[in-house]
Amino acid sequence: MLDLRQIRCARAIKQKDLAEKCNLSLHELMKIERGLRPPNDLELIKISSILNLTEEELRKLKQSDHAPTSGEGYVTAKPTKYGMIRRSKSVHNGKKPIIDLFCGVGGFSSGFEQIEEYQVVAGIDLLNDRLNTFRKNHKAANAYGFDIRKINSKKLLEDNPEPFAIVAGPPCQGFSSIRPFRNIEWNDPRNNLGEEFLRIVTDLQPEWVIFENVIGLLTYKKGKVISAICDALSAAGYRTEKKILNTANYGVPQRRERLIIVGSRKGKIFKWPSPTHSLESRSMAGKSNLLITSDRQTSANLRPAVTLIDAIGDLPELKSGESVTEYSSEPNTTYQKFIRNNATKLSLHTATKHSKKMLKIIQHSGANINSLPEGLVKSGFSSCYSRLEPEMPSVTITVNFTHPASNRCIHPYQNRALTPREGARIQGFFDTFSFEGTRAQIVKQIGNAVPPILGKKIAEAILESD
Repeated sequence: MLDLRQIRCARAIKQKDLAEKCNLSLHELMKIERGLRPPNDLELIKISSILNLTEEELRKLKQSDHAPTSGEGYVTAKPTKYGMIRRSKSVHNGKKPIIDLFCGVGGFSSGFEQIEEYQVVAGIDLLNDRLNTFRKNHKAANAYGFDIRKINSKKLLEDNPEPFAIVAGPPCQGFSSIRPFRNIEWNDPRNNLGEEFLRIVTDLQPEWVIFENVIGLLTYKKGKVISAICDALSAAGYRTEKKILNTANYGVPQRRERLIIVGSRKGKIFKWPSPTHSLESRSMAGKSNLLITSDRQTSANLRPAVTLIDAIGDLPELKSGESVTEYSSEPNTTYQKFIRNNATKLSLHTATKHSKKMLKIIQHSGANINSLPEGLVKSGFSSCYSRLEPEMPSVTITVNFTHPASNRCIHPYQNRALTPREGARIQGFFDTFSFEGTRAQIVKQIGNAVPPILGKKIAEAILESD
């Protein structure tokens, strides 16, 4: 299957620009790129001309299997079917119930379950491949394959214990136009995703609400959106606080920043987790006072940040297209031992099979695209076709971390892109965490997830604040 998005990114053409040049709406181009519908002949001609596709690429695009893989969710995707898959394990009455909205694979909430006091009892997501992974790893949870706009809060309470906490990471598009809180009602077709999140929180009244998202939400719509979220939570009776956390400060081998909003229905002051690992890195938020960082004064008492090679250095060496299912050595760092989680078999350690041209590019790759000999590639962003630094935490990985044309994802020493297993380790998933779906779906599941280690830190802080 030809990856149209990958080619567009390699040509350094923005999605909206391609849509305009093809006389397509952005929504329709998203559908085409994610395989939700095939382009017609006229659209093929226009796309081919603008992206300068070769005859072979054009032929593959015509022949592509257009069953969607794992898109970014509510913007374009439709579930293959609606329904609920019931839990396969009984709920433990002595544990604090967690409901995960927009759960994806449940990375964030799996961090909660690493604390004995918590148990995830329900998850809601639109995409079946992600929900299948979620239920595989959260056996005491009901898995709802629904558009959240089709979920009745009463039904959630009938099927599940009253939640102690609700965690959610809605797509930021869902907060583009939050209306006055009093107007939010179930099954109102005008509701957007942000309002659905707030509706369920209001109806279920958990003691704690944990909202995570990209830090760009702080400035989205000139800050009006983030203010609307906090105001709506306050109107629902929650004392809210927000901060920006970098996962590398908490033992994740990745510089990934997340915006976290925590709300307490009982008005408790949330004790934000202090950094456990030192990191010197620029923030996308600049010098925002919302940042929790490890400054030079405190860094002396912290552990060094977990580096990329600390995380993946024990995994067997691979060449392009190769796959290994057995560990070849014992773990040699604390993180490697932790992340293996007593696994006996190695899964998902399969390298992308690169073309001869891509292998040549990889062999010359360095810190950024400028490391390549002139003329080797025609275009691309500065982070394309570049190697990761072994002695630093990884840069933020994306949903395309197995394709060097899309982002910085080349192994620091080996001539290939990262494997799904390496990506999962960078995100902080145990080697025993079971991913379901095709390889392409699993890569997207990993790239879109919130590191479980960050979820665990938030879960511990709630117990300290409760």
